[in-house]
Order: sequence, then C-alpha cells, then structure tokens
Amino acid sequence: MNANFFIVSDGACDLLPSYTEQNDVHVVSFYVTFDGVSYQKEGTEIDHDSFYERMINEHAIPKSSLPPVGDYYAVFEPLVQAGKPIICICITTKFSGSYNSAINARDEILEQYPDARITVIDSTLNTVCQGLFVNEAVRMRNAGLSYEEAVSHLERIKDTGRIYFTVGSLEYLIANGRIGKLAVIAGDKLGIKPLIIMHDGDISLGGITRSRKKAKQNLLGLVTKYFEQNQLNTDDYTFTIGAGYGYEEADEYRQEFESYVHVTCNPDIRARIGAAVGCHTGPYALGIAFLKRYDA
Repeated sequence: MNANFFIVSDGACDLLPSYTEQNDVHVVSFYVTFDGVSYQKEGTEIDHDSFYERMINEHAIPKSSLPPVGDYYAVFEPLVQAGKPIICICITTKFSGSYNSAINARDEILEQYPDARITVIDSTLNTVCQGLFVNEAVRMRNAGLSYEEAVSHLERIKDTGRIYFTVGSLEYLIANGRIGKLAVIAGDKLGIKPLIIMHDGDISLGGITRSRKKAKQNLLGLVTKYFEQNQLNTDDYTFTIGAGYGYEEADEYRQEFESYVHVTCNPDIRARIGAAVGCHTGPYALGIAFLKRYDA
C-alpha cells in the first residue's frame, strides 16, 4: 500500500481480522489465561467465541496479559526496514502497560535503527472506541496526510472518545478491581444493572436500572443527553456498537440506537470486545462508542 506511514495497534482495538487485513493495520495481540499459568495469544491461539464460552460454561474469570516488548519489536522491525514511519496506538495506560511495552520496543529499535521514526500514542481509549480511533488513523493515511499531521490530529481527537455501556454482571469488574465493592454488593443484592461511562481511560457509574432492557434504553438517553448538553453535532462523530458474546443482540441494538439518535453507525467497523477488556466486563457487555472525526 502506498502510504506515508504504517499503522500499528495493540489488540485492545478489537477490530476484526477482516478489517485489519483489508486496511493494512498491524496488530500486536494480548494474551489471556484461565489458570494463571498457561497463556494463549488472542486471535491465533484462542478466538472470541472460545474465550467467552469458557466464561459462560465454566464460570471462569480470566486474566489478560499485555503484549511483551519482543512482540512489538517483531512487528516494528520489518516496518522500519521498509523505510516509513510508524504510528502505534495503544490502550489507555490506566488499564494496561501495553503502551510501556511499545515504548521499550521503540527504544530498542532506535538503538539498531537510529533513523527510525515511531510515535507511540496512549489513546486513553480501549476496545471498540479504540477501534474507531484506529479507523481515523486509517482515514488520515488514505487521505494522504503526513505522519506529522496524523499524529497531531490523533492527539487532538482522542479526548472526544466515549463508551456508554452495561454488563450482564458486576462480578468481573470487581474480580479485576475495576469498580468499588459497594457497587458490587448493591448489585448482588438488588439485581441492578449498571450504566457505565468510559472516558479518558477510566470508568464511572452513570446510573443503575433494574433490568437489561431498561439499561439499554437508558444508555440511549445518556448519549442523547451528552450531545444536547454539550451542544455537539452528531454529524461530526463516528459511532459503533460494541458487544462481547451476544453479537446478534448488538446488531438489534445498533438498529435501535440509529433510529433513536438519528445517526448511522460506521459501516466499516465490525468489532467485538476482546480479551483485554472482556476479562473485566464479562461476556455480556453491550455499549455505544463514539469519537469525533478528525476532519469534522
């Protein structure tokens, strides 16, 4: 592909292989373990369905492991040898040390290839919102923007990304230390469904409901309220629906969301919440992600 730069992302972007292969996005995968001893590489040694089915059928609570420095180095080196700069997009540092692995790999590359140009970006995002962010980098590359221009735009827009989501159970969030114990106790006792907002690399509680149906309805209201209160134009943003195991539910919810908010989700983004985030959210996470387009 004739382009001004290469695009690398860690596996937390959760873009499907059909997208990354077609758009020449190089992915550095996460690893997952169910026993704390043996680790499987996401995408090649364990797929989405197998990952979530073990959670469902065995009631297992997996742990994810970040890509090691060597995995980043193995991806960076041939791209550097090809003579073009690299933009590497990583999951928020508040969730993972993947960014640090990429930085260390870049520094090792520079020792051997001092003229290499590699920018590692802490996206402050994760999962399908990170996927939207990677897609903006792809759009910039395809539009002929320079490496420097693309880095500048990416740094500018990353703060606009948000995910509004709910989960099937709070147990995975508490098991992985992502939400306060009080909220989990309340959820266990009352059977509530949380409304969670993910922004600037962290999560906060946006409300609670008594049922998943109500949670999904309330998420639509929260997104609409966000755009109205901040006087933002939805035409300036790109949207997608993220889900873990229940992708049929996600497709139905996408149609409901588009009708309610009067937008069209990005047709290029087909993503499923993967191991890096799915370990924390469980198999039944469902949410709405959006990000401002770089050229809006």
